[in-house]
Amino acid sequence: MHRPVASGPFHTRQKLRRKLRQREKFRATKLHATALSEKGKFTLHVRQILAALLAIVLPGAALAACSTDQQQVGAGFIVVQNSEPQSLLYTTDTNETGGGDILRVLYSGLVRYDTDGSMILDHAAEIKPNEDSTHFDITLKPGWTFHNGEPVTAQSYIDAWNYAAYGPNLQKQQSFFANVQGFDAVSGEKATEKTLSGLKKVDDLKFTVDLTTPDSSFPLSLGYVAFMPLPKAAFEDKKAFGEHPIGNGPYKMAEGRAWLHNNQLTVVRNDDFAGEHKARNNGLVYRFYSDVDTAYADLQAGRLDTLPRTIPPTALASFETDFPDSSANVPTSSSQYFAIPRNLPGFSGEEGKLRRQAISMAIDRKLITEKIFFDTRTPAREFSSLTLGDLDPNVPGQEVLEYNPKKARQLWAEANKIAPFTGSFDIAYNADGGHQQWVEAVTNMIGETLGIDSHGKAYPTFKQLRDEISNETITSGYRTGWAADYPSVANYMLPQFVTGGSSNDNHYSNPEFDKLIQEAASAKSAEDAKPIYVKAQSVLMEDLPAIPLWYPNASVAWNPKLRNAVVMWDGILDYPMIEKD
Repeated sequence: MHRPVASGPFHTRQKLRRKLRQREKFRATKLHATALSEKGKFTLHVRQILAALLAIVLPGAALAACSTDQQQVGAGFIVVQNSEPQSLLYTTDTNETGGGDILRVLYSGLVRYDTDGSMILDHAAEIKPNEDSTHFDITLKPGWTFHNGEPVTAQSYIDAWNYAAYGPNLQKQQSFFANVQGFDAVSGEKATEKTLSGLKKVDDLKFTVDLTTPDSSFPLSLGYVAFMPLPKAAFEDKKAFGEHPIGNGPYKMAEGRAWLHNNQLTVVRNDDFAGEHKARNNGLVYRFYSDVDTAYADLQAGRLDTLPRTIPPTALASFETDFPDSSANVPTSSSQYFAIPRNLPGFSGEEGKLRRQAISMAIDRKLITEKIFFDTRTPAREFSSLTLGDLDPNVPGQEVLEYNPKKARQLWAEANKIAPFTGSFDIAYNADGGHQQWVEAVTNMIGETLGIDSHGKAYPTFKQLRDEISNETITSGYRTGWAADYPSVANYMLPQFVTGGSSNDNHYSNPEFDKLIQEAASAKSAEDAKPIYVKAQSVLMEDLPAIPLWYPNASVAWNPKLRNAVVMWDGILDYPMIEKD
């Protein structure tokens, strides 16, 4: 899932004016290298640039506007910072965290994940594989219902999965079902079948799944929202359902207008939830902010209860002091990148490969993680996350992620021999997510090292940025990232980089990589899959379909009045368990 942060109405003109003055202050300090080959001078330029950025980032410089238009919140409700979902709330068509974080509390699937990411059976009473993990017998626990009272049955899962896989439905999560038998027949725009032959109902509480190739990790993936069951109403009026989804989880949509677009969305406790992970609070209010500085100010003032995943750069040095007993700064399963569309002039073929490698080696990740992020990030060594148990971080070719300005200039010169570079290399980012400082630092490093124009390109909201990426109208590089859907390297590789993956925005395709990922999925154990994933990642190091930057910590703060606040494996608080004084 792409990492969204904050969009919405909580904005003031005064805040905008101050930010513009800060931006002008920064631009006034930018120094252009006159002798890039002189390493000492270059290093001085970079440190001066960072010093200018720190004048904006340091806690004393924080300028947070007050929230406006906040709705009244009932007693026992937890107010959570979030961003306006990119699209309707549909489990099979949501692949970003603004909507995904909401769907994960509205639904409960066959399995769920414990605090450390280990798998726990949820609605499933049993998931039994055959010897080579190509066939699974799934038995459900009885007595589960959707929020409208409809029983959750085997058919509820089969219907949802078939809907996701059927090509004419154009669901973003389609590729998660690519290994189920019959996918090729249903997945095309001119599909010859409407249902997956690999799904068979035995009775109301039992169904079977047949896979095309072995996948011992298949049960682990079943806690992701794409695999949730859907009621009959989901297929009758998609727009109405997406505005007010009917789930089966510990929370349900509030009555009336639960979703106030670009403002907030409210869910209430589902007292009829049949699962074990029942909500201890009355509900959640997901509030959509236009920037994380404002959200942090509201957290300090008690108007917000938790700021998940993203502490603003202005507070990274101080949030643990501001919230000494209600904060965490721990590794989590996520990664940050930026990507470069292959249709950008100068970035296709061998020329593009050389330029991507040059740009990657022009970035001093260590300096940025220390000086801008105050060690709440770790420089990336590969394409997934160091917290994963099935990962070997030693990947051949990972020197392209190391800071080497001399090599970067050499590679750029080789690309220029193929065709001279013209214009500016820009990186787009959503201005509502606290990305300006690092984007400015990265583009200045690229510009200084390679002797080109390079700038940040701000989009007001995450949704606006994602829409241009999804519509393939983006005309620059762009920031992106991945928060794991389930705890496995496979979840970083399959959706983002396999041909036709649900989040493969740049349409990257390499048959060698695809073959290796299939081999890894067929391995008998996570340990057996490790060396295969290493080979697959070495292919990515050569091609750089995205440029890894760093692994974000779960830098989280919450209202001291909350009890039982626990950070999960993916950096989000375990919301059902939270109680509020």
